[in-house]
Amino acid sequence: MSRISRDKFNAIRALVTVGAMLSMTAGMAVAADDVTEDQIVKALAAPKKPLTRGLSVGPPADPAAVAAEGKFVQTIRNRTTRSLSVGEREEIATLAKDKPNIDLEITFDYNSADISAKSLSAVQALGKALSNPDLKGSTFIVAGHTDAAGAESYNQDLSERRADSIKRYLVEKYGIAGTDLVTVGYGKSKLKDANVPTAEVNRRVQVVNMATKTTASK
Repeated sequence: MSRISRDKFNAIRALVTVGAMLSMTAGMAVAADDVTEDQIVKALAAPKKPLTRGLSVGPPADPAAVAAEGKFVQTIRNRTTRSLSVGEREEIATLAKDKPNIDLEITFDYNSADISAKSLSAVQALGKALSNPDLKGSTFIVAGHTDAAGAESYNQDLSERRADSIKRYLVEKYGIAGTDLVTVGYGKSKLKDANVPTAEVNRRVQVVNMATKTTASK
């Protein structure tokens, strides 16, 4: 093999390797110091509607179900985190499964709802992303999660305070409409890695685009 051919082969192999690495990390939680505005926008952007019927994928949405979902989302807008009932929290979690979302590994100071210095860049990227024209005006769920260490009631309270902390920062620093951000805490009830209950990946903030645009905040 000539030197030129060998160089081309090595370049192609490198591209394939990088592509494989990216595909393996797709869908994983994004570390706080790695996430970018563009990554968040792409993860949270609602799928674009097909231009023609021939391009549609899957069965059409049930109009009644869509209407019920929209009505529910309106009832939780502008609500305080602690005012959400257990049933409402579970309904939010059920709806969120099929919505664009991203897990951010945002850390907080020990035993505190204060955002850690090393995670500020991730929250800032989130603020910029939610201000992006592709996302601005949608209703977003900001869900706090903890690992399994500690009592259930303590973790529930901590997850709620941490979700509220993220919302407060986004409203104060980026002018995101508070009514567009619904905060909810799940404590240790929804572990990302149930096999390792105390794993760091369980301590996360999940952001979900409920894809319900509002004219007031556009």
